[in-house]
Parts: sequence; C-alpha cells; structure tokens
Amino acid sequence: MTLTTTSRPNRSASGAVVPVLAFAGIVVAVMQTLLVPVIKDLPQLLDTAPSNATWVLTSTLLSGAVATPIMGRLGDLYGKRRMLIASLAVMVAGALVSAFTSTLLPMIVGRTLQGFAMGAIPLGIGLMRDMLPREKLGSAMALMSSSIGVGGGLALPAAALVAQHANWHALFYGAAGLGVLSIALTLLVVPESPMRAEGSFDLLGALGLSAGLVLLLLPVTKGSDWGWSSGTTLGLFAAAVAVLLLWGVLELRTAAPLVDLRTTARREVLLTNLASIMVGVSFYVVSLVLPQLLQLPTATGYGLGRSMVVAGLCVAPLGLTMMFTAPVYARLSARYGPKVTLITGLLIIAIGYGGGLGLMDAAWQTVVTSVVLGAGIGLAYSSLPALIVGAVPASETGAANGLNTLMRSIGTSVSSAVIGMVLANTANHVGGLAVPTMHGFRVSFLIATAAVALGLVLALCLPRPNRQTVPQLRASSEEDANLARAQEVLRGFRGRVLDADGAPVARAKVTLIDRRGRQAGATLSAEDGSYALTVPAEGPYVLAARAAGHGPHASSATHAGDERPVDLDLSLPGETVIA
Repeated sequence: MTLTTTSRPNRSASGAVVPVLAFAGIVVAVMQTLLVPVIKDLPQLLDTAPSNATWVLTSTLLSGAVATPIMGRLGDLYGKRRMLIASLAVMVAGALVSAFTSTLLPMIVGRTLQGFAMGAIPLGIGLMRDMLPREKLGSAMALMSSSIGVGGGLALPAAALVAQHANWHALFYGAAGLGVLSIALTLLVVPESPMRAEGSFDLLGALGLSAGLVLLLLPVTKGSDWGWSSGTTLGLFAAAVAVLLLWGVLELRTAAPLVDLRTTARREVLLTNLASIMVGVSFYVVSLVLPQLLQLPTATGYGLGRSMVVAGLCVAPLGLTMMFTAPVYARLSARYGPKVTLITGLLIIAIGYGGGLGLMDAAWQTVVTSVVLGAGIGLAYSSLPALIVGAVPASETGAANGLNTLMRSIGTSVSSAVIGMVLANTANHVGGLAVPTMHGFRVSFLIATAAVALGLVLALCLPRPNRQTVPQLRASSEEDANLARAQEVLRGFRGRVLDADGAPVARAKVTLIDRRGRQAGATLSAEDGSYALTVPAEGPYVLAARAAGHGPHASSATHAGDERPVDLDLSLPGETVIA
C-alpha cells in the first residue's frame, strides 16, 4: 500500500472546513441519543414487546460499529470526502424510513441505516490531517473527536423538547434535515483530499470483521435480557472469538488488509485503543444515570422529579463543555503532548465521578457533575486521534481512526450492558414496575471510576514521545532537531522542497513512506528548503511533501541501501491550499 496524490487539482480549503466537518460529526452522533427521551414508550409506540423494541437502539449501535472501520478504509482508497457524503446520505435515507413508519421491522431498518453514518467521524479526522497545516491540526482533530460526545449531549434536551411537544416522528424529520444541511455544507466548503492509499478494498476482511463485531456486540447489548450464562449469550461470545481469530489470520496474510494488524499491535496504537474503550465506558455511564435520577418522582425519596426537558437541559452541559475544551486541549497538547492531555482528562473524569457520588441531591448538583465530566471526557476524546495519527502513516489515517472510533463504540456498548444490568438488579419493584435505586446509581458511578482508573494505567504505559533532542543542536523544535541529525547521516534522501516557480519552501513537511505504506520518517524543510531523511533499509520509497499555501506532492524513489545519499528535489504544485 502506497500513498499517492490524485492528478486532478484540489480545491482551496477555506477556514470553514473545520466547523463544517465538526458539524457533520455532531449530526451523526445525534443518532446515538435521538430516542433516549422516548425509550420507555417505544413498546407502545411500535406496538411490540419491550424485548423487541430494544432492537431499535441495538441496530444503530451494531451498524455504526461495523461501518466505522470499513468507511475509514474506503475513504483512504477512494476519497474521504466522497465517503463522508455517502455516509450522510445513507443516514438521511434511514431517518426518512423511520419517519414514515410506526412498525418494528421498518423502524429497525431505518435505525440501522442511521448508525451507518458513524464512519463520518474518522473520515473527518482524515480530511483534517490531509488538508490543514500542522499548527491548526491539533485543535481541529480535538473538536472532531469530541463531536461524538457533543452530538450525544446536545441531542438529549433537543429530542426531549420535540418528543414532549410534537409527534415523535418529528425527531427523524429533524435528523434528516440536519443530514441534508450537512451534505450541502460539505459539498460547498470541503474539498476532496488528494491523498490516496493504493491497493484494493479487502471485501473478505470487511465481511469477516462485520460478522465478528456483530457476534461480539450482540450478546454484549442483549446479555442482560437473554441472561449472561445462557447458551445463546455464551455461544455468540465463543463464535465471536473464533471468527475474529480467523479474521486476524486472514488480515495478516493479505497484501492490502482492511486493518493493518501489525500497525495496530504497535504499543502506542494498542494502548490508545484500549484506553479508548475505558473512555467510552465512562462517557455513557453519566448519560444513562443522570437523566433517570432527574426524572424519578420525589416520592421515591431520592428522585428529583424533573420533566423530560429539564432533565435534558441539566445533562446538556456535558456536550457543551466537551465542545469548549477543544481549544484548551490544543494549548495543553502543544505544550505537553497528547499523552499528558489524555492523563489529565482521565484524572478530571475520576474527580467528576468521585465527587458525583455525593452530588445527587439537587438538579444543580447534576449540572456541576456534567460540567466536570464534560471537561474531562472532552480532553480525553480530543487526545485519542492525535495519538493515533502520530503513530500511523498518512495512508492509514482513515482506517486507524475508524478502528479507534470502533473501540469507543465498544466501550459505550459494554457500558450500556453493564449499567443496565446493575440498575435492573438493584431496582425496587413497585406495582410491577422496576424503579432504579440510589444504590444502583452509585454503583454505576463506581464502575465508571474503576474504568477510568484502568484507562489511566493504560495511558501511563504509553511510550514517551521520541524527542531525542541533542542539546548542542540548539534546535527550536523537535522537527529542527530531526532535520539536523538527518543531515549528519549520508544514507538516505536529501534535496530541496521548491514551489512551482523554483523558489524554496520553508517548513514543508516531508514524509518518508516505505513499500508497505508505513511512515518510515518525517521532517520539516529548512529555511532554504533543504531536507534530509535517513532510510532504515534499501528498497522503494515514496516521499510526500505538503506545506501551507501549496498543494501536496508525492515522488517515488528507490534507495540502494549504501552510504550514498539520493538527491531528490520535491516540487510542490502551483495550486494553493489556503490555511
């Protein structure tokens, strides 16, 4: 797999690209909590049994988990903007299907199509990496990553307001309208990325991963209904393990796999993905607990007796705070790195849940808990794509971030199943109804705290950034230090980065990509446009160059592996990309 650029000119990227992509992320994330305000009424609304009605939520979760890594890979191969628009179009179609039906099967079909849009998150992150200058990339990816929580948090009060004052089908009409608006804005504002990964789509790998994920997530989401020790649940778990193991063997033997498991097994990627599961668990617990606590009647002795809309408004600061932490993350990450920011976010989440154990007696206390948790989850979510992007080559950005988003979805699935089981087993049964207890709420918060503690251990085990700055270089940055060291070594590539008129381009990022599509090195050009990169071994390479105000460029070259450098100038295209 090799990184290439498209031959067609790339349109200019305006300053509206980031908010438009973030808006798309928020729109697709709304699908996760769109029906939360009417969950208890779904059996009556669809004229079906409660066990069947839960498929309306489960189907969205399963399709989102399956689509996320697949759409990421398709975006790497055929264009991230194209796949983003396709994801949004499928979501709109699904919303319209759901809007026109009140029966179970068509509703499940529509909800399945809506979940398919979750692939928009990694696609948006990939577009940002391909188009934005380095100094703007951190905050942009942070906002895109946080859009998962922002959309979920903001959808609660909005959906509650609609459900309380209008027909519940209006929820789907609104979702379809938002999807159409997002498609229009994407077509008008977002240019297509010129970056492509060569190779073909691994259809067999996609089918194997889809089957394995369905077999895994199905018992996770339905285990509390079927029974965790039932033959169905245990059989599906066993089948999931078998299918995923066979899928892994297949991917290792495939020349262009859907997921490069060797890259995924790298310490920084593996630990980041495992930490993502813990962050996903912690995010969903507060979304499940606080709305129920707020809406329970005061006659229970601990319920706060608030309306559906007020409950949604009290939880809304969770999403708003996540959105406002994006610029804060950019500053923290620029100074201390995404690892430190992830650790900071996890510590804040732990404080939020720890303090929340004693802040359940008034509505204003739930608002405080939501704000603290939103800040922590926002910082944690924002750090994850930066850690992934820094550990994988550009040709695998979409697929790698798709897999990371999948890990978060697995976390929310596990959270939903476990917390649902806890609340059910600790509930009081009054008049045939199961009423959650304060004990169940507090146990749920303790489970979230334990998940955050495990995530913190994983984050602390992440490798330190490879700075290796030599003091005598007096380098102003890590890239300058890398450039100075590379210039001292002969074996590799060297040359200058020039614009269309032959003038040197300073601070252009030059990335060295090996025959398998992996990043083998990276540096920034000096003030005179010069660059130098060492090679780990002989063989063919691709040198990709990009700079603010210029289109990207990629050149193929082969190094014989001896001590002689290969001279290669890189000429950036004349078209400009406005940062």
